[in-house]
Amino acid sequence: MSIPVKNNWQSILEEATATESYQKLSEFLKVEYQTKTIYPEMRDIWTAFQLTDYEDVKVVILGQDPYHGPRQAHGLSFSVQPGIKIPPSLRNIYKELADDLGHEAVQHGYLTSWAKEGVFLLNSVLTVREGQAHSHRGQGWEEMTDFVIKSLNNRKESIVFILWGGAAQKKRALINEEKHFVLTAPHPSPLSSYRGFFGSKPFSTTNTYLKSTGQEPVNWKLPEEV
Repeated sequence: MSIPVKNNWQSILEEATATESYQKLSEFLKVEYQTKTIYPEMRDIWTAFQLTDYEDVKVVILGQDPYHGPRQAHGLSFSVQPGIKIPPSLRNIYKELADDLGHEAVQHGYLTSWAKEGVFLLNSVLTVREGQAHSHRGQGWEEMTDFVIKSLNNRKESIVFILWGGAAQKKRALINEEKHFVLTAPHPSPLSSYRGFFGSKPFSTTNTYLKSTGQEPVNWKLPEEV
């Protein structure tokens, strides 16, 4: 499976995809896309890498696997395509954003403006079967995204890693916390958001850290229209 990324991620992804693990994953995905309904569309798998170049990453928000409903997923963690109902986890993210920075929720769930601000919206697993959460877990994506996190860990500039939930927090061991800043909280899903996600203030904390390292803060305010 070719990777349509033509920026500084290209050489990193070429190295990652040369592994035996990825070759097995690629063969698995060819069959899956031919025989089942898989999200996101194949052309959208690499959206996060296309929108946020390696050198531009200030913040990583790590999700689990893509949304598994029609027309939701488009390659950015927690984001849905325009015109699609905002999922519960993202509604909770918007609630925390409003409480933290005063940015009221918009009527869409399309987070590309964050990606263009340097927020790398990565999932641990980049594909999923329709209606079957975690259905592509254990097929090789985890090794691929481990490689991506390790590559970001090697960056000279400090990065903020936002790890929501247990699956994301498993990647914490790959991050040098003497160089980078890690924020953890429960996942924003309705099942766990009240256990400490609400009130965690990830957006203001991220910007305070970025400013302390001489970087531009993220504009977390989403546009009203997409």
